[in-house]
Amino acid sequence: MTCPQFIAMILLWEQDGQAVGELGQKLSLQSNTLTPMLKRLELLGYVRRTRDSADERQVRIHLTESGRKLHLKASKIVREVRKATGLSDKKFKDLRAEVDSLRDALDSHQHRVG
Repeated sequence: MTCPQFIAMILLWEQDGQAVGELGQKLSLQSNTLTPMLKRLELLGYVRRTRDSADERQVRIHLTESGRKLHLKASKIVREVRKATGLSDKKFKDLRAEVDSLRDALDSHQHRVG
């Protein structure tokens, strides 16, 4: 599994059933990049893509049972990575908030300029 695929899975573990557009915004990926990645995750058996019953134009991404089970294995890896950073929980959350803020500011700037 690639790093972008892993990050997509993390976002789906946080909120299953997201629309492709929502997921793309969170990942800062265009659909021409995101769709092939989601197809690969589907081939691996971790997600399934379905049309939204309320709006057929939207595709929603749902975790499969295998995708949910993968979360248990991945949680151990994430804990080990966090432990390797040596950061306290508070510092880790603060850093994540700062990175999110930076990304939002860059996105906002791009929309104003572009």
